[in-house]
Amino acid sequence: MEQTTSSSLFSLTIDPVTKAHLSETARWARFLAIVGMVFMAFAAVGVLFLSYTMGSIGNNLDSEIGGGAYPSGMFPAFGIGMAIFYILLLLVWFFPILYLLRFANRMKAALNGNDQQALNISFQNLKSCFRFVGIITIIILAFYAIAIIFGVIGAAIFS
Repeated sequence: MEQTTSSSLFSLTIDPVTKAHLSETARWARFLAIVGMVFMAFAAVGVLFLSYTMGSIGNNLDSEIGGGAYPSGMFPAFGIGMAIFYILLLLVWFFPILYLLRFANRMKAALNGNDQQALNISFQNLKSCFRFVGIITIIILAFYAIAIIFGVIGAAIFS
């Protein structure tokens, strides 16, 4: 019986051109991850400031209006609810950015030290980043589909 050797996926090598592409990809990924973290920090501070402002406005309206047009405590509760929602949203997007940063750092270490384990961990973090964003995308698309279905049903009922 004759055995034939064929090139498989696992025998791929990283040549200088691939190494240059991966190095540049790691630099861009690191840049995007750092910018994402900075914007998330600014957004978190902004959300806390905005929720505090909503609470202050609500307290002033409650004292000026005297409980007439608005239920007592509506604006402070709205500010707290808004802060919780946006902080949760920021936490959801923290993880893909973290995975992207880990990818960039591990890829740089792998390419500089010819470290196969660091390369594997780097690609594992990239996979996790894409998987997380993909799952979030599926969830958002499902919410859109549900909203469209309810919109069509509502239009049929009320027209």
